[in-house]
Amino acid sequence: MNYNYAGRIQHIKASEIREILKLTEKPEVISFAGGLPAPELFPLREIMAVNDEVLERSGEQALQYTTTEGYRPLRRWIANRMNTRLKTAFDEDNILITHGSQQALDLSGKVFLDEGDAVLCESPTYLAAISAFRAYGCTFVEVETDDQGMKMEALERALKEQPTAKLIYVIPDFQNPTGRTWSLERRRKLAELSAQYNVVVVEDNPYGELRYEGEFLPSVKSFDRTGNVLCTGTFSKIFCPGYRIGWIAGGKEVIRKYVLVKQGVDLQCNTMAQMAIAAYLDRYDIDAHIAKIREVYKKRRDIVLSTIRRTFPPNVRFTEPEGGLFLWVELDESIDTVRLLEECLKRNVAFVPGGSFFPNAHKQNTLRINFSNTRDELIADGIERIADAIKSMA
Repeated sequence: MNYNYAGRIQHIKASEIREILKLTEKPEVISFAGGLPAPELFPLREIMAVNDEVLERSGEQALQYTTTEGYRPLRRWIANRMNTRLKTAFDEDNILITHGSQQALDLSGKVFLDEGDAVLCESPTYLAAISAFRAYGCTFVEVETDDQGMKMEALERALKEQPTAKLIYVIPDFQNPTGRTWSLERRRKLAELSAQYNVVVVEDNPYGELRYEGEFLPSVKSFDRTGNVLCTGTFSKIFCPGYRIGWIAGGKEVIRKYVLVKQGVDLQCNTMAQMAIAAYLDRYDIDAHIAKIREVYKKRRDIVLSTIRRTFPPNVRFTEPEGGLFLWVELDESIDTVRLLEECLKRNVAFVPGGSFFPNAHKQNTLRINFSNTRDELIADGIERIADAIKSMA
């Protein structure tokens, strides 16, 4: 049948990462592709206990509809956590529970973007954010970055040149895909430019709790004096992704707009999941759990870095992240990493080519490596296979 699709469907393409993940389901493939948490770290016994507790204590409430905003005790915990970690000043009414932080990005497109509006973002940036915003017919302006994050002089130039700019999308902590962390000064300057040019900032923070060295830095939101900065977060990386519970935080007026559009999407997030997470946070020590995650991921990051230094060609550039799940590799410009992936799959190893993380001009000599979901004993072997494929192409 020849369907008469909506015009927006032409903006939506299959996720390259999701397509690659299909290829990595074979047990013999060592995968550095998806940004998956390590499943062996999920607190299964504790989750079983809190599920039983919630059903016994409040089963009728847990299995019923709840408010769109989300379960109040969970929102209160999130607000307090953000105030402590990120130096914000929220209460529970500043928080909307979403299906992962990914839904928060999609709702941001619904709330702010019209056809032809400009979204300013880091170059490269998170692939699924590109997909979420692009569905609303926006254009992307890539802003140059370095090891300190987005260059503020480049951002200000872009703001002057883009009167249709509606959003600035950033990941200041352990950015996906590069693993870079913004400096304190650039966080402060972004808040200032947002106020000066009256452009909303979406500060995405799925990885901020996963710092392996150095000090936790205040959020961009902590420098916001106008209410222009919105923050997202998620339990996917510090608890488990299967519950699909995240949030967006901001001024109460703008959060009410998000509530309205969420009501038209799915009414609410899973009541049982919200209550189970809240019960876990009340009964167990989430900081001890996160410390265990950090210990495992730091070790895996270190194995990746030491193996890259030992086996990759000397002209290869790569980031050395202080936290998060990813590092970024730039190869000689003659190497197309889509073709490199084909060679790596022959060797039963996978990564994500970097081109799709650029919304406009793709840089095909880049790739992203995830280190959180590969067992320690497989990491060196997998990186050595990638190095062998690079050398064969060079």
